[in-house]
Amino acid sequence: MSSLVERLSELPLLSLIHQRDGKLTRELLLEPAGHGLGQVPSNRMPDATTTMVCGYCSTGCGLKVHLKDGQAINLTPTTEYPVNLGMACPKGWEALTVLDAPDRATTPLLRNTGGQLVPVDWDTAMVEFVSRMKRIQQQHGPHSIAFLSTGQIPTEEMSFLGALAKFGMGMLHGDGNTRQCMATSVVAYKQSFGFDAPPYTYADFEESDALVFVGANPCLAHPIMWERVMRNRRSPEIIVIDPRMTETAMYATQHLAITPKSDQTLFYGIARILIENGWIDENFIRQSTEDFEQFAKFVEPFGLSRVADETGLRPDQLHRFAETIHTRERTSFWWTMGINQSHQGVRSAQAIINLALMTGNIGRPGTGANSITGQCNAMGSRLFSNTTSLLGGHEFTNESHRQKVAGILNIDLARIPSENSWSYREIMEGILRGKIKGLWVICTNPAHSWINQNQARDILDRLDFLVVQDMYHTTETAQRAHMVLPAAGWGEKEGTFINSERRIGTIKKVRKAPGQALADFQIFKLVAHYWGCGEMFERWSSPAAVFEIMKELSCGRPCDLSGIEDYSFLEERGGVQWPYAAGLGDHRQERRLFEDGKFFHASGRAKFIAEEPRPLTELPSEKYPFLLLTGRGSASQWHTQTRTSKSAVLKKLYPEDPFVELNPADARSLGITPNEWVTVESQRGKIRAMALLTPAVATGIVFLPMHYEGTNRLTDPVFDPYSKQPSYKSCAVRIVPG
Repeated sequence: MSSLVERLSELPLLSLIHQRDGKLTRELLLEPAGHGLGQVPSNRMPDATTTMVCGYCSTGCGLKVHLKDGQAINLTPTTEYPVNLGMACPKGWEALTVLDAPDRATTPLLRNTGGQLVPVDWDTAMVEFVSRMKRIQQQHGPHSIAFLSTGQIPTEEMSFLGALAKFGMGMLHGDGNTRQCMATSVVAYKQSFGFDAPPYTYADFEESDALVFVGANPCLAHPIMWERVMRNRRSPEIIVIDPRMTETAMYATQHLAITPKSDQTLFYGIARILIENGWIDENFIRQSTEDFEQFAKFVEPFGLSRVADETGLRPDQLHRFAETIHTRERTSFWWTMGINQSHQGVRSAQAIINLALMTGNIGRPGTGANSITGQCNAMGSRLFSNTTSLLGGHEFTNESHRQKVAGILNIDLARIPSENSWSYREIMEGILRGKIKGLWVICTNPAHSWINQNQARDILDRLDFLVVQDMYHTTETAQRAHMVLPAAGWGEKEGTFINSERRIGTIKKVRKAPGQALADFQIFKLVAHYWGCGEMFERWSSPAAVFEIMKELSCGRPCDLSGIEDYSFLEERGGVQWPYAAGLGDHRQERRLFEDGKFFHASGRAKFIAEEPRPLTELPSEKYPFLLLTGRGSASQWHTQTRTSKSAVLKKLYPEDPFVELNPADARSLGITPNEWVTVESQRGKIRAMALLTPAVATGIVFLPMHYEGTNRLTDPVFDPYSKQPSYKSCAVRIVPG
C-alpha cells in the first residue's frame, strides 16, 4: 500500500500559465511520477512567478507567487486581479511563512496504550482508521460515526469528502465549521430569494451612494474590501450599525450604536418610516416580490417610541437613517458575524433584506442585501460540501435532485440520504447522548472554536475514536485525538475557492508538503481505497477531474458552473462569478444577480419574511452585570490563530496576551486601572485578560477578541432556531480585578 501513498504524493508541483505566440498555455514544471515526462524540464527558467488566490479570508485576493528553482519563496499581491487590485493584508503577505512552522504534522500519529501520540506509517493509520470506524458502525449503527469539516480547503476536496463520507462510508451526519459563521445567511437567502445567493460584486463597494454596515467591521476583518470602499468616488454616506465604536465606525458618517441584538427592531422601525412616507419602490415590490402587504401590517407596531426605547437610539437618528436610504440613489446593505452569530440571526438578516427589496436596492450597481462571508471557501462549502445541501446546491429531501446526482455519479440512488444531516450542534449533542461514537474532524478546531468551550472539550473526550486531519499536530483538538492525519496546506495542493462575491479562483501547488503530509484530496483517496469503495470514486482521480464533476452537478442550478472550461479559463478571466452556464458568453468580470428582477422561488419573486423579535436569553444581572461582545481583534489574527500564530511578523502586530475592552467609567467603579490584569467570568468559565480602557464600548458592555484560546469558555450555547448557528456575540459576565 505504500506505493499508493507514494503515487498520491507525487502530483504536479507547479503548473504555470504564461503567454506564448499570443496564446495562454499551461506548462508543468514538475510532472507526476509515472507519466514518462521526467522530473523538471531542463529548458524551464529557474525563477518564475505564478498566480493564485489567498487562503485566509473570503475576500479571495489574487497573489503572485515568486519561485526559485520551482519552489515558492515570496508573495506579492496581483495588480490585475479584479478582487484586490494590487492590495494585500498582513495575513496574505505571510501566507507562505506559516507553512514552515516547526509543529507541522509530518507523519500520521496514533495514540498508544500509554496515552501518547506516536508516529506510524500511512498503512497502519489507514488500517486503524477503517477498522475502528467500521467497528463502531457495527456495534452502534451506521450513523454512529460523523464528520466535521471546514470552509478552508478547496471545493474539490470538500466535494470528495462529502461524497466519500455519505455515499461511500454510509455516514448520515456531517457538517462544516461554516455553521459557525455563515449558516444564518444561507437560510435567510434560501427563504427570501429561493436559493443561497449573495447578489453582489465587490464593485458595489465603489458604486454605492450609501453603504450600511451591520455587525460588520471590514476595516479590520476584511481590510481589502474596506480598501474598495475607500476607492468610492461618489461621496457616499457610510452608516455603521454596531454597539461598539469599531474601526469601521470611526469612518462612518452615521454611527448607530444600538443596544446589542436590537437590530431586528431597528430595521422594522425603519421599514415603517419608509412605508409611512411613501419612500418605497412600488413597481419593484409589485413585479418582483410577494407578501409585502402582510409585512407592512406587521411593522405597524414598530413606532418611534418603541424603536428608540429598544435600540437606545434617538428618533432623529432613526429619521436620518431612513431618509438617507430614500434620498440616495444606490444603497447597499452589508452584514457579517454581528448578525449571523445571533439567537435570531436569520430573521435579523431578513429584516435587512426586506429593506433592500422594498426600496428596489437590489440587482443594480451599488446596491444589494449583501452577506460578507468569513472563510476563504465558505461559499464552496455552502454549495458543494454535501453537508447542509446535496452536491451542487441540490437538496437531500428532493427526490428528483437525488436522482440527478445519482445519475451523474453513477451510484445507487439508495446511497444518497433522503434526509438532512444533523447540524454541528446536533452532532455535538449526539456525542453527549451516546449516539455518535466516532468523529472525523478535518481542518477545523472545535476544542477552541465551539461555543461553551469547557463543555465542548468534555464532549470530544467522550468519543470512542476521534480523528483529526490537520496541518498542525498542536491544535487543541489534535491534542485530544486518538489519531492525527498530517495534511498539506494552502500552497501545497491544487483546486478552487469561491469567495464572498461568488468568484471562483484557483490555488496551486507551489511547494511540497513536509514529511509524509498529504493533500486532503489524497487522504480521501486513501480512505476510499482502504474502506473498499475506491471503485465508486474512479472518476475522482484529481482535483481537476472533480471540477468537471462539479460542473455536471451544478448544471441547471442557480450556481451553474458548466460554462467554465477548466482552471486555465478561470485564470484568464481573473476568476469567474457563478452562475456561468454553458453558452452564457458573458465575460464581464463583475456580474450581479437579480438584474432582471427575477428570483429563485417558483413564482420568480422574493419573499418578505418577518417575526417578532425575541429578547436575549442571558441578560446582565446583579451577579453578572456586564454584557460581553466578541469579535475580530486584529487584521493580523485569523480565527483560532492556528496559522497566524506561526508568523513572527503577524504576532508582532497584535497583543500576545488576551485583552478586554472596558469603558473607563465602569473601570473606575471597579477600581481597575489601564493594563491591569482582570478576570472575566461567566456562568460557564473564566479567562484572565489585560484591561484596555476605551470609550469605544458603552458602559455595561465589554469586548473580548474571539481569537484567544479562552474566550469561548465564556460564551453561552444559544442557537438561532432556523440556521442552528451559535450566538457567540453576547452573554452576561462579571469583571474581577486580578
